[in-house]
Parts: sequence; C-alpha cells; structure tokens
Amino acid sequence: MRIGAGIGLVAIGAIIAFAVRDTSGWLNLTALGIIIMLAGVAGIWVSYRLANPRKRGEFNVIDPEVEKQYTTDPPEQVAERPIDVTPSHLREERRD
Repeated sequence: MRIGAGIGLVAIGAIIAFAVRDTSGWLNLTALGIIIMLAGVAGIWVSYRLANPRKRGEFNVIDPEVEKQYTTDPPEQVAERPIDVTPSHLREERRD
C-alpha cells in the first residue's frame, strides 16, 4: 500500500464514520469508519518505513581512500620571522 492509498482509506473511513448516518442494527458505521481510518494510518506508516529505512552502523560520507588524497601535513616552519598582526594604525615604528 502506498501513501496515496492510505490517505484514501483515511478519507473514506472519515466519511463513513462522521458523514453517513444509518440506523441499521447489525452494522455500526461509526466503528467501521474508524477501523478503515486506522487501516489507512497503518498503511501510511508501513509505506513510510519501507521507503525510508534506518541505516544502522557506521557509514562514511567520503571514502577513506579518497580522503587520503586531500590530507596535507602542516609545514614545519610557517615564516622566517613572527608575523605582526597588529593593525597598522596601532603599530609603532620599527627600525630594524
């Protein structure tokens, strides 16, 4: 059963349960409509679970072999001298 069929059963069950008024003694239409609605909800739930199974366990977004191609080692020395990150208007004049 697909989601559309489940929605259809819920709609038909609601019509039978709430819109149809009949006084037959051997069949309770309200109960029948609610049972059909529950069957529709169960069908929707089952079709959702079959369409979206939970993935259990570990999964990698990137293959580890491919990821190795993009890893780099950090450089041993970044610069010859320390880099001054002070804004230029706050720096003192340096005479080297």
